[in-house]
Amino acid sequence: MAKEDTLPKLLIRNYQRYGKKAVAMREKDRGIWKRYTWEDYYKSVKYLSLCLVSLGLERGDKVAILGETKPQAYWAELAILSAGGVAVGIFADCTPPEVRFYVSHSDSRFIIAHDQEQVDKILQIKDELPLLKKVIYWDEKGLWFYDAPILMSLSDALEMGKEYERSHPGLFEENINRGNGDDIALILYTSGTTGIPKGAMLNHRGLIRAGDAIREVDSLDDKDVYLSFIPMAWVGEQIIGVACSIYSGMVVNFPEKAETVQENIREIGASILFYGPRQWESVNRMVQAKIRDASWIKRFFYNLFLPVGQKIANMHLAKQKPNLLWKTLHFLGYWTVFRPLRDKLGLSKVRVAYTAGSAISPDIIRLFQAIGVNAKQLYGSSEMGLVTAHREGDIKPESCGPPLPGAEVKLSGEGEILVKNEGMYVDYYNAHEAYLEKMDDGWYVTGDFGHIDEDGHLIVIDRMEDLRELSNGRKFSPQYTEVRLRFSPFIKDAIVVGGKDNDYVGVLVNIDMDNVGRWAESERISYTTFADLSQKKEVIGLVAEEVKKVNKTIPEWTRIRKFINLHKEFDPDEAELTRSRKLRRTFLEERYGDLVEALYGGKNEYEVETTVTYQDGRKGSLRCTLKVTSL
Repeated sequence: MAKEDTLPKLLIRNYQRYGKKAVAMREKDRGIWKRYTWEDYYKSVKYLSLCLVSLGLERGDKVAILGETKPQAYWAELAILSAGGVAVGIFADCTPPEVRFYVSHSDSRFIIAHDQEQVDKILQIKDELPLLKKVIYWDEKGLWFYDAPILMSLSDALEMGKEYERSHPGLFEENINRGNGDDIALILYTSGTTGIPKGAMLNHRGLIRAGDAIREVDSLDDKDVYLSFIPMAWVGEQIIGVACSIYSGMVVNFPEKAETVQENIREIGASILFYGPRQWESVNRMVQAKIRDASWIKRFFYNLFLPVGQKIANMHLAKQKPNLLWKTLHFLGYWTVFRPLRDKLGLSKVRVAYTAGSAISPDIIRLFQAIGVNAKQLYGSSEMGLVTAHREGDIKPESCGPPLPGAEVKLSGEGEILVKNEGMYVDYYNAHEAYLEKMDDGWYVTGDFGHIDEDGHLIVIDRMEDLRELSNGRKFSPQYTEVRLRFSPFIKDAIVVGGKDNDYVGVLVNIDMDNVGRWAESERISYTTFADLSQKKEVIGLVAEEVKKVNKTIPEWTRIRKFINLHKEFDPDEAELTRSRKLRRTFLEERYGDLVEALYGGKNEYEVETTVTYQDGRKGSLRCTLKVTSL
């Protein structure tokens, strides 16, 4: 590890090493890539940090960051840490009540916000936040005529920082030198799948150790190019994006918006990529849908050479060398299918592609390995840090890889995963009792069920509390089936249900509106709304075929016997998903309890009326008839 024990000290190291000579960040803005050198990065952090100090920020104070992942969010975090403060991550799509909870619970005294949308949220709740002193926003569009005293633009803040330096020379460097690796750097809130989110406190030493572990495993350096768009409120972006970039010196690139990610990856030629499972599933659905819509000649070559790619990938995974025949076939497949496909997806220069955060179908890992994308799975969380990762030449799609340097993994007698890690959290903020409940003699009790194979790879199966038992006593993992259902281009989400009172497994399905809609148009099936499309008999038949495919790959007693296509998508604004897009299983099973009962009743249809909450807070109702389908 580097001798520097805090992230700001590493920033100064990079500023002294690279200065104006090397690009630290690029941002696509209005069609143009803006470049920021390490000197630009350093100065922005410096002046914003001094501004915060001049406004009254003291060591240990909390500052919330509310916005999309952009260079300014990185500057804000490093500015806070340089002053000895603690950065609090908040997802950009949080509603005002959620923002109020995070800001209030963390005792944040300042908020650094993205744009008018985020500022409007804060102005709605500012009277309920007595500790809040100032809101600094970086995108001024639409905010020119806002005159609330609590607001300040980033440009004004940087000017204030420059002025403050004139009367306090050397203060910025002095504040950084006072810091040490044991200082708390971040408060990241848990996803809240099982209750109220808790604020995990992470120190500098843990973040740097995690960044160093990834750098060591995959040889990250200043020649690598990383695409950043995962929310900074998620620990994955903090480790891969913030810590790894500062530690290794790799260039961080920010897409213009979520819709242009694939295009922007192609432009910059990213070598390091980190998608959450939902993003990989979305890319997979897009690939399969595009192939279905392609000309017959393209479909022919794809179907001809994909098995060749899978065969070669399996050989590499099994550490076998392909013979001349397979090499020749793969050469042809590379130039006719795999290379053009990877280029279209913006993955042609990707050296390492990570996924983490929740379970992902092994079929997705296999698919991308087959077309030549080095897809790897990581395992970790806000509390335990980064624990396992695949190594080059030792990738198993079903596993999360062996432990990283500095991490240990073992299983309890019940098969629960226990972790020790140098990058582990320090405590929960204002919830020490909850912290003690999660620790067992120095081991973090993850709540995940899994096992360790003969090669030391960790295989995570499901949450302990989510394992289900049928009336016949046989247990099954809902998540195991759900991730395989989401491999389908026509299924965006699914929640698998069943319990001790049931003798078979059922599922509630969210169709993928875009892909199913295109399929319906190609089949000349007319529809109006999501609900209308989901209940078309042809669409139900389409989903039934996808469910049958999954049933062939899972144990007999876990196979799905009935399903219902839902009339609406799961929505984080209605608390059905967490902000990191994980299922809130208990909440969903309660909210859709009548539909779950319908899966085990004798009816073929069920009348449903649902309350829908819109983004502006208004509520409406939706009434329709859902069909119960038996397989």
